[in-house]
Amino acid sequence: MKSKENLVTQLIAHLVCGLFALMALLPFVLLIVASFTDNTWATANGFSFFPKKWSLDAYHYIAVQWNTIGRAYVMTIMVTAVGTAASILVTTLFAYAICQTEVPGMKILSFMLIFTMLFNGGLVATYYTYVNYFHIRNTVWALILPGLMMNAFNVILVRNYFLNSIPISLIEAARLDGAGEFGIFCKIVMPLSLPIVATIGLMTGLMYWNDWQNGMYYLTERGGGHLYTIQIILNNINENIQALLQNSSAVGGMNIKMPSTTVRMAIATVGILPILIIYPFFQKYFVKGITLGGVKE
Repeated sequence: MKSKENLVTQLIAHLVCGLFALMALLPFVLLIVASFTDNTWATANGFSFFPKKWSLDAYHYIAVQWNTIGRAYVMTIMVTAVGTAASILVTTLFAYAICQTEVPGMKILSFMLIFTMLFNGGLVATYYTYVNYFHIRNTVWALILPGLMMNAFNVILVRNYFLNSIPISLIEAARLDGAGEFGIFCKIVMPLSLPIVATIGLMTGLMYWNDWQNGMYYLTERGGGHLYTIQIILNNINENIQALLQNSSAVGGMNIKMPSTTVRMAIATVGILPILIIYPFFQKYFVKGITLGGVKE
């Protein structure tokens, strides 16, 4: 039986965890409530958990301007899906390669990986390389390749998971049976690596979903405006509240009065909903993957 002291300790721990969970939820609750607040009341009184006037004007505006916002939403989903899948493939292949220390050159690749965590060429050199050599400006690749395709930290997590959680005897047995490296990777390593794959997939997906910097650097409104994601649209609204209205008018949208204050919250709510829905399904893998992938040799 549990002692009285243990019960008191568990009760205090649960209360503290519940308090922190409530503190984490409050901003989301305020965001959703603010999106349903009357724009005039919010402008005059600020946002509140208990507004005196409610309104659906912000969501009505989103519905009317769906040609712009909906296209950005679809683009965000596409970029996130493609980018996350490509990142998982590149990251796991790189991690599996540098695990093979007996292969010549793998230690050099490991050093180069660590080196990128400490030093980089800077934004100017990065922009010049991608624009003048890879020609990604005003293309969908501008939203996928720079900075997000592969993360050195994720590679290290996956590498540590491979080394500490997949028995080397299992791989050696597969080699004795005549399996090639690609077959071992696809049929043995990847099926046993679901926790860490889900972990890096969730982190990478969040980065792609929330990214707006690549669009700001590599997309121009005239040549790449059709590639804008929901985060770029939201950033444009934050910088210039009339940007979305002007863009919708340029493509033949209805020129209506925009609820300038609450529409930010409504678009943010629409933008964050998929993440809130998906995250609970990946949480158990996320915790397990971080725990096992962070273990040192």
